[in-house]
Parts: sequence; C-alpha cells; structure tokens
Amino acid sequence: MVLATLVATSGSTYRKPGARMLIGSDGRYYGLLSGGCLESDLIHHANQVMASGRAIAIEYDMRGPDDELFGFGAGCEGAMRILLERLEHGSRASENVKAAVCETSKGNVATLISIYESRDTPLGTYRLTDDLPIGLKQHIEDSIKGWKQCQMVAEVHADQCRALLHRLFPIPHILICGAGPDAQPVVSQLLSLGWRVSVVDHRASYATGQRFPGAEVFHNDASQLSETIRLGGCHAAVVMSHHLPTDIVYLRELAALETPGFIGLLGPTRRRQRIAMDLGETMRRLEWRLHGPVGLPIGAVTPEGIALSVASQIHSWIAALRQPTTTLG
Repeated sequence: MVLATLVATSGSTYRKPGARMLIGSDGRYYGLLSGGCLESDLIHHANQVMASGRAIAIEYDMRGPDDELFGFGAGCEGAMRILLERLEHGSRASENVKAAVCETSKGNVATLISIYESRDTPLGTYRLTDDLPIGLKQHIEDSIKGWKQCQMVAEVHADQCRALLHRLFPIPHILICGAGPDAQPVVSQLLSLGWRVSVVDHRASYATGQRFPGAEVFHNDASQLSETIRLGGCHAAVVMSHHLPTDIVYLRELAALETPGFIGLLGPTRRRQRIAMDLGETMRRLEWRLHGPVGLPIGAVTPEGIALSVASQIHSWIAALRQPTTTLG
C-alpha cells in the first residue's frame, strides 16, 4: 500500500495537515484527503511510488481561474502538498505508524514527523527515535517543548528541510450510561466517527450486544460503574438511563474522579435541578464538566436528531481540546 499524508495546505481545503489515507495496489483507497476531487490522480502517483519505492511529495493548487481550465475544476480555492510513501512490512513508515497506533491505544499521545522537503534526508515518516540529522532532531526537540497544538512545521535551513510534526491523540472513548431505545442512535452516531463506545445498563433486557453492534456492552448496577469501566480512560460520558435514581447513582460514581472531562445529562433543565438537589455537595465536583441538557440546540425532536445533537456537542468539545495548526519557521 501507499501512505498519503497531507503535509501542507494554503487557502480552503477539505482536510488539514496531518490527515492521512491509504491507497492499495488494486486502486482501492481508505480515507479521503480532498473529498473525492483528487483521489483518482493520487492513485496514479501512488502506482509510481509503489513501483519505484521512492517517496515523493506532490502539490495540487486549485486557486484562481486557471484551475477551471488546466486543473481539476474543484473550485476549492486552496492548495495542498501530499507526501506519498510505500507502506510495506518492515518499512520505516510501517513500523513508525504501528508504533504510533500502539502508543495511542494505551491512551498516550504519539508524534510522527513527516519530512516532505529535504536536500539530504530521504522523504518519509519518522519518529524522534529514528536516525535523523542532528540539526533537525535538535530543532524538533526544541520546537515541541510546551507544544500543545496538533501540528507544526519545522524548518532546518542547513538541510533545506521542511517537516510536519503531527500529534496523534487516542481515539475518543465515550461511555453511555443507559441502554434504552434512544441510546441506540447515539451509539450509532459515535461509532460512525470511528470512536470507541462503551454502554452500561442495570437492565438485562437492554444491555445486550445485539442492540449495540460495534460497542462494548456491560450489564451491571450503576453503583458498580467504576468497577465495570476504567473511567480514567473515558473522554466523555452521557447519562441517559431515564430512571432518576439510577442517573443520580451514575453521577455520584462519575463525580469520584476528574475524568471524564465531559459529562452529558439527558433531560430538561428542571430535571437537572432536581438531581442537583439530591446530589448536594457532590454536585460541586461535577458542575465544571456537566452539560445538561446535553446536546447542541439544533431543533432536534426525533431520537435520531437528538443523537446528532449529542454527538455534535461531544465532537465540538473534543476538537476544542486538540488545538488548530500552528506554523513555526
């Protein structure tokens, strides 16, 4: 396969630096970099990389009127540079991507370095543990001190080198407390994002894997939540059992730790106020991260619409934690 990494953009583009896709030798691809505008041309370049084994960086410029005549006619008014490299067993790219996946699966943040312009260093995907030029490695180490952004560009003028430093975060893990009928579209929405979802309920008839394909499902009492799920590994939780005493117990369990950082509570404001009274002092440990009623105000009235509003709010919250691109020169 060929790994395609979006390493630089200018103007309006469908995806941003750090986005990746895979292109197979049979022409099939996984993921998108342009929304379908450039993928067929990327396959052509990927075949060349597959044959030669040499990584290349290609550029697409869709700005201005010339794009209609000589380009792809996408009208995106943006430019993008894409690094293509062969991905095969034992290759540097393969080993480094696998190592990054291993790190993120443990809940850690991994960093990959995509060198896409260099006079002396082969193009491709690296990690800091690789044999990089001393000047480049030192520059990267200096750059990432206190680094909070998702991406940055490192430039080393001695080597005429440019590289994208990209932080890979763990896949969001969302906990759904309550497995009623309206939890099914919520879980479906979250799974469609490629996220990990765990569902817990005290009712055996609801807590079944058949009702939530693709999710982890647990049948247990609310009071045993911390024994059932490693709450420290969850990014967000939604409390939606539709049973007031059970929701109160879930919130007590969630209040015991500072994670998850996002806790959604389904139901109207008056219900939240009643729960707050019952929780008493425990509510103080939840207030800064409790979102109730959960969901963005999109005018949702159906279970599917409400699920969309809930998933959107969680998505927005997680995206805000993973800050936008910064360029360092």
